[in-house]
Amino acid sequence: MHYFAIVLKYVYILVMKVFIKKFTPKIVLYAYHYLMARFASFYYGNPSEKIIVIGVTGTNGKTTTVRFIAEALGACGKKVGLASTAEFQINDKRWLNDMKMTMPGRFYLQKLLQDMVAAGCEYAIIETSSQGIIQFRHMGIHYDAIVFTNLTPEHIEAHNGFENYKKAKGKLFEHMASMKKKILRGKEIDRVSIINLDDQYASYFLQFGADKKYGYTLGLKYDIKGVEEVRAENISINPNNSKFIFLGQDVEIAMPGKHNVYNAIAALTVGLALGCDIKDMEHGLRNVSVPGRMEYISEGQKFSVIIDYAPEPEGLKQLYKTLELVKKNKIIHVLGSCGGGRDLARRPVMGEIAGENANSVIITNEDPYDDSPQEIIDQVAAGALQAGKIENNNLFKISDRRLAIRKALEIAQENDLVIITGKGCEQAIVVANNKKIPWDDRTVAREELKKFKVQS
Repeated sequence: MHYFAIVLKYVYILVMKVFIKKFTPKIVLYAYHYLMARFASFYYGNPSEKIIVIGVTGTNGKTTTVRFIAEALGACGKKVGLASTAEFQINDKRWLNDMKMTMPGRFYLQKLLQDMVAAGCEYAIIETSSQGIIQFRHMGIHYDAIVFTNLTPEHIEAHNGFENYKKAKGKLFEHMASMKKKILRGKEIDRVSIINLDDQYASYFLQFGADKKYGYTLGLKYDIKGVEEVRAENISINPNNSKFIFLGQDVEIAMPGKHNVYNAIAALTVGLALGCDIKDMEHGLRNVSVPGRMEYISEGQKFSVIIDYAPEPEGLKQLYKTLELVKKNKIIHVLGSCGGGRDLARRPVMGEIAGENANSVIITNEDPYDDSPQEIIDQVAAGALQAGKIENNNLFKISDRRLAIRKALEIAQENDLVIITGKGCEQAIVVANNKKIPWDDRTVAREELKKFKVQS
């Protein structure tokens, strides 16, 4: 049976993506995705029925929130597994996500859930993307709790508009509401929604049914009927950490930025809903780090290098807001934008944000897929030019990503800050015909820094 699953996987890759996807009516494609999701769950013994499943959805902060939840629950003695854009985990075993997908394929995801159950995990935390939802990858997964982080425009072309994007996220809550309560070890498990009340679309996600509803906020008070509100207060954002008070408990996390306070209180609220001790959770969150998220790369150089994901405008704005706290002279920014026909409008916006905030901007290749790499670079560069940057002076277009990183390191001087965004800890660059070239910004940055060390 295992070989049968492998055969199905390759049939999907070779036939589905090339031929059927192009010529088959959408209704047939949706039916295919739905049936495959159901079959994958059945094939692996419906593992999500045997474990408490927590979904995390939204535009920004999903990956970090997943990590925070795992650490909070782990500090309370719970065995956890997770799947996120950055990594996978089963108990103490962690490994990077090298699939270039937030939500893995149905068979991989169900097998992962089965492995979590076999390893004795009590909780599975699944980063759940809108694109995964429209392909029914969430079907066959019995969610018990869902976190909504925030909503800003992303993948708009893929969803044919923002409203459809929002509704795709809503389908996850609709899915949970339609499920019967799970019974584990003789105990009925409540369906719980955890909503960021400070987001303008909170009311939309609160409308979906749940046995318990929690809302988290940075100090504001909403008094929404049927919603238990929790808040972070006395917030202090520092260059190397963030501090706040949550239900009377002092909390400190090693990740700076207001957005990371949101991520942390989302995780604390999940733990609260599941009956965890706040003090234990605080201890678990204290030293959390996430691969490729505000990750410092040091090889003894006299300037700072940070790798961060930030693939879309709102994430990039949040990064620059956080960097205001970091001591530095000049900022040198290496970035690009994704191809594949997705989010074309954000390309010049990304360049404009970098152009307005960095002293030098280097535009490079990211993941062009079948799009023209140079065309993407030119579109991003147009935004930087609009912001006042001058080509070959403080704006450079270098298609080879390694050479672009090398250029940034070459022009960096003492106490400068080099930021490299768009990929985080992703393990490949995807080019034409879906070919994956092995890659890791963090590894390349270290390799190039070591070359400077040898030369000096």
